[in-house]
Amino acid sequence: MSKAEELNEQLYERMAAEQKEFYEHLLTLPPKEILDKAYEYAVREDIVLTMENVDLSANQCKGLLKLDKPLDHVFRKYQDRDTEYMDDLRLSVEGLADEMLRLERHAQEHSGR
Repeated sequence: MSKAEELNEQLYERMAAEQKEFYEHLLTLPPKEILDKAYEYAVREDIVLTMENVDLSANQCKGLLKLDKPLDHVFRKYQDRDTEYMDDLRLSVEGLADEMLRLERHAQEHSGR
């Protein structure tokens, strides 16, 4: 195993442990607070899953491993870039609405025969 692979594994394990700690903390909270943090939990889970397939350089890993909580830092960085997600949701809503209009027009055209 190369040094970069070892460091990637170390970073993954650290982030997974950080997520487990976050999960355990969530379980101590009242239900409303858990729901308030559900988005953060889900994104953090996705970040940890992403780390299974990311091949960072040894230097990149070393930089992230210097952070006390690398997963938290990645999540905060992601929050700053979260605009595409909202655009994707908007496009999904608009796309489904357009599809429903097409189906309705099609049904009306064929019911008037």
